[in-house]
Amino acid sequence: KALEVRYPDIYQELLSISRELVYEKRWNPQEIEFTFEGPDASQLYLLQTRDMITIKKQERVQVFTDAEAVEAAYLGKGIGVSGAALSGRAVFTEENIRELRRTDPDTVLILIRSDTVPEDIKVIDMAEGLLTSRGGQTSHASVVAVRLEKTCIVGCKHLKVYENHQYCEIGETVIKFGDPVSVDGRSGQVLSGMHETREEMHILPI
Repeated sequence: KALEVRYPDIYQELLSISRELVYEKRWNPQEIEFTFEGPDASQLYLLQTRDMITIKKQERVQVFTDAEAVEAAYLGKGIGVSGAALSGRAVFTEENIRELRRTDPDTVLILIRSDTVPEDIKVIDMAEGLLTSRGGQTSHASVVAVRLEKTCIVGCKHLKVYENHQYCEIGETVIKFGDPVSVDGRSGQVLSGMHETREEMHILPI
């Protein structure tokens, strides 16, 4: 907050660079080392940037098996917080979840929200995955999803959620309640449709 308040032009330039790297160039979340010589954006200098990864132990994770199908189904990207490759059906409310638990009890459910608040912990726990249009790695959605061991992507920039109408849009694609959708909690990718997965050994970030 101190940087945002005291040097707003520097802050906005850093934010713009970060969004370009992560959302447009599809880089992993970045750790950016920088300096600046004054309050203007032109006085900002990037020293280096690198993938924001802290090595954990090796674990077996689910990955999508068909790279070509994944590329064709790509809708957008956010910040992968936890979990791995997951396909399921889109839900937007607790009522959606309860309905599908009755009619299709074995299906995987992916909760889609603009953001989450503390009162949402119950509904988050009822689904297997969480996708939000806002938030970062320290947001409420991220913290809760990690604690509940859910597959989670936050900060999907191009995602627009209309919770009351039970649908969302990513670019020109509309996803309605019950539609198939896939997410990758490692890469942050959001895909249309269902995709097969397999288990692989990976070094996971935390």
